[in-house]
Amino acid sequence: MDDKTILKEIGQRIRQIRVSKGMTQNDLAFSAHLAPSNISDIELGKSNMWIVTFVKIVEALQVSADLILRSDVPEVNSIYKKEFSEMLDDCSPTEIEAILKIVSEVKSTLHKPKKEEDY
Repeated sequence: MDDKTILKEIGQRIRQIRVSKGMTQNDLAFSAHLAPSNISDIELGKSNMWIVTFVKIVEALQVSADLILRSDVPEVNSIYKKEFSEMLDDCSPTEIEAILKIVSEVKSTLHKPKKEEDY
């Protein structure tokens, strides 16, 4: 995979997370103390960002860097599954059922095809 493809994929992941959190590019730029044009260039894969910029974005989005950098790596997925399981450990069956319904709805929403205006 070439550098340009990697930058585009990272940018797409940042955009997907930003949109899923209901943030605009301006919101993310403000929270990360960056210019909105920087966010746009990063999301489009046009810009190679410094590690400091990446950290600011991760912190503003409140996500793990792994989610952006290595979202499809089996080891990362197993970490997420373990974390999810640990969250349910002290829940009652009723709470687990409610959480599963919420997760199901979120998953359904995430799997819907995105419209161009969502970006």
